[in-house]
Amino acid sequence: MIGFIVAGLVIGALARLFTPGKQKLGLLWTLLLGLAGSVIGGVIANVLGTGGIFELNVLGFIVAVVASVLLVGTAEGLAARTKR
Repeated sequence: MIGFIVAGLVIGALARLFTPGKQKLGLLWTLLLGLAGSVIGGVIANVLGTGGIFELNVLGFIVAVVASVLLVGTAEGLAARTKR
């Protein structure tokens, strides 16, 4: 479980790195979006038959980072829309 949280934090940090512009997300949101991306990546890797949901593999990691980038972008867009 601790490894899953650390992986979510790393994936969330990578997602923030790859997302253009300045993000105003805090550490907690980065962790949560990274965890969500990790689960999405694990599910897709499991569906493709490359590993389990909680098993870290290359395809799952790449999909997790891409999913997290999309989640970070969506969260930033929603946050900007609500501030107007």
